[in-house]
Amino acid sequence: MATIFQGLGGGAATATALTNSFDSKKLLLPSSRRSLSERKASFLVVRSDGSVNLNLGSSNARARRVNQLITNAVATKADSSAASAASKPGHELLLYEALREGIEEEMDRDPHVCVMGEDVGHYGGSYKVTRGLADKYGDLRVLDTPIAENSFTGMGIGAAMTGLRPIVEGMNMGFLLLAFNQISNNCGMLHYTSGGQFTIPIVIRGPGGVGRQLGAEHSQRLESYFQSIPGIQMVACSTPYNAKGLMKAAIRSENPVILFEHVLLYNLKERIPDEEYICNLEEAEMVRPGEHVTILTYSRMRYHVMQAAKTLVNKGYDPEVIDIRSLKPFDLHTIGNSVKKTHRVLIVEECMRTGGIGASLTAAITENFHDYLDAPIVCLSSQDVPTPYAGTLEEWTVVQPAQIVTAVEHLCQ
Repeated sequence: MATIFQGLGGGAATATALTNSFDSKKLLLPSSRRSLSERKASFLVVRSDGSVNLNLGSSNARARRVNQLITNAVATKADSSAASAASKPGHELLLYEALREGIEEEMDRDPHVCVMGEDVGHYGGSYKVTRGLADKYGDLRVLDTPIAENSFTGMGIGAAMTGLRPIVEGMNMGFLLLAFNQISNNCGMLHYTSGGQFTIPIVIRGPGGVGRQLGAEHSQRLESYFQSIPGIQMVACSTPYNAKGLMKAAIRSENPVILFEHVLLYNLKERIPDEEYICNLEEAEMVRPGEHVTILTYSRMRYHVMQAAKTLVNKGYDPEVIDIRSLKPFDLHTIGNSVKKTHRVLIVEECMRTGGIGASLTAAITENFHDYLDAPIVCLSSQDVPTPYAGTLEEWTVVQPAQIVTAVEHLCQ
């Protein structure tokens, strides 16, 4: 199977953001536009074995050339910073422990913060994010619910309307499809439809993404489902540091926030500060400064990109890697400044290609920074198929580091 990625030089849809929290000063609009029809569409076909077929819309030999890349051609250099990590101030936590620490600190700070969901109480949550909280705060603030996502999500929204700050856990993000009505019609819209009489300070969180042979129903990426709901903010954590910081910021926000956690990142370890901190819900993170190409990614794909970056540096490329973190609204200030510097954009996501975060990000960049692009935007996404159970087939459906290396090489030609 081959994943087809199309960079379009024409056509853009307006990216919708939260009007209450979006800073219009961050929008860097170009003063002039060239005709979109001047750009030709290009198709980049990158296979999971690393082979690539680049069609630039012309009949020359270069457009038909197929280059082969070794699938596992990713450099694995020793991290020189690992030796000095122990001497840094702070304490080491796994990502799921950082999430729990953020929740615990906010529950200590504000008695209105509560947790609800399936097995979040004395069992400690399906991935142990809430372990120990029921013993500390009691069964009323850490509430075990029946297996009824639509019901307890609606209960959380109602609790938020009355002044509480509930954290609703979906045992798996795919299960929250059963609560889509509550999230869409109530959670996202009640502040508007009530004429501002109600705020909905709720956090909806849970594990998602492609794991290791969890099957199609447990490998959902629901970012594309929820991004179209007005009134909701979406963030995705990727490190223990930003997991805790985003969790604390989401709990304190007056807007409903959906926090996406990846099942394969829960055991990621990092040293985080002892002192209190929060992360901005609307800021991207500059992971690696560079000059040649801007690579935009989030969640688990951040690590695939950084693997590929090692190989790209060895090949003489200097990629700039940005973890967008805020899936809605986009941090167009950070993204725009990077595009103005590198003039090339590669988007790497685990979300499905059709209607995914990459598609919305492509539209936003094309609309706002088209004149700064020297090449069409390339988007590497998961294939539009149910995630197979077989491990080898599962890998074929998700972007691999070798594909990122190949895409950058052709984008920078």
